[in-house]
Amino acid sequence: MPAPVPPSVATKIQAYIDNGRVAWSEGYQEYKRQEIQKAIQNQQIIEAFKKTHLPEKYGFRLDERIVEYAWIFANLSRESKTMLDAGSTFNFDYLVNDEIIKNKYLFIHTYHPEMPSYHTNRISYVYGDLRELPYKDDFFDEIVCQSTIEHIDMDNSMYGYDITHHQKQEVKSYEYLKAVQETLRVLKSQGLFLLTFPYGKFENHGFFQQFDKEMLDQILLLMANIGNYELSFFRYTPEGWIVTSQESCQNIESFNPHTNRGKGTDGAAHCRSICCIKFVKL
Repeated sequence: MPAPVPPSVATKIQAYIDNGRVAWSEGYQEYKRQEIQKAIQNQQIIEAFKKTHLPEKYGFRLDERIVEYAWIFANLSRESKTMLDAGSTFNFDYLVNDEIIKNKYLFIHTYHPEMPSYHTNRISYVYGDLRELPYKDDFFDEIVCQSTIEHIDMDNSMYGYDITHHQKQEVKSYEYLKAVQETLRVLKSQGLFLLTFPYGKFENHGFFQQFDKEMLDQILLLMANIGNYELSFFRYTPEGWIVTSQESCQNIESFNPHTNRGKGTDGAAHCRSICCIKFVKL
């Protein structure tokens, strides 16, 4: 069961709800965390993701993390495995203390140190570029790369560091393919790779790019002949997130909360459609 919500957090969550559930307003982050924690610990929701049929109004007014974490937890094994978090999206107490993750030998690989860290959970923190991983071939049983590759070669200064080439607006960068190649290299035979990213109409938002079909196809070319993959697509609607087809996402635009580009009137908090790839190496 989730831990009791502290009164101060509960007050912020209630304020968010009372003020109309406006994305990124006071209480949004606390509410999102609460809903993610509920989702990954709710077996009915996990089973719904396995069957690719989401509950009605799932993730209403929340960004894509409410889908990605639940999808990932639905696909991770419950066994003790060596796991790589490529991009440090699991470095939160309620995730690293989940029984499924605590059972893993977890490596968190990110470019810049973050606080807090959870070394007492037997987590190994490694700092560096995902395009040049320091691990030997066939090292990991499971790799998760959640909404990370769209930031590679982009303007990451808002995260406190800058290793980019500052790609011009509306220009595609294909540096993400180097990171995908590296993750495939360090994945064991029969290993599992879970990859997610924003998908739809190509957009360059400065700090991230939204992938289109051509960019997705470049990833699938790397995976072809070395393993098997399954694609899942999720799209935001004014009523919440739904399972959808690739075709229905082709012209979807993202909302950039930092610039208000693509805001719209549907209550979307960020990306409106995502692609999730489940890959098993031969």
